[in-house]
Amino acid sequence: MKRNFLMGAAALAAMATLSACGGKQADDTAAPAATDTAAATPAVTETPAAAAADGAKVEYASFTTDVAAGEKTFALCRSCHVLDEGVNRVGPSLYNVVGREAGSVAGYSYSDANKSSGVTWTEENLFEYLKDPKAYIPGTKMAFPGIKNDQDRANLVAYLASTKK
Repeated sequence: MKRNFLMGAAALAAMATLSACGGKQADDTAAPAATDTAAATPAVTETPAAAAADGAKVEYASFTTDVAAGEKTFALCRSCHVLDEGVNRVGPSLYNVVGREAGSVAGYSYSDANKSSGVTWTEENLFEYLKDPKAYIPGTKMAFPGIKNDQDRANLVAYLASTKK
């Protein structure tokens, strides 16, 4: 019984992951919905939602991040990306992505927009890019619709930064 439950949960997670790469707008609740991270996610140091409501830009630095929660959010990326050096899939390897120039992974065929963007993947740039990749770099091949939830995005960026070798 437990095995059937786990297999069903894994299938549901796989469907959610694959649908994230389909280019359709995702509902904020569709991102890792199988777990309750509210208790595990630390409180925000500033109230970014209130700042955003006032028209101010939400800044990555305004979040207290949770690397473990970010690893769970990375499940949305796994169907296209891996963290292994030199391993490209549908998307380029995200090995040491923080601090890297956009469009610079050897052996990956980037869009001209990405190659000529001049972007360095700082934590702040990744935070903004992952909200809406096509708006951040118009012409990118990345079909992912983005992660609209600011806290989930901040956690994911913290996880990517924590994997830097």
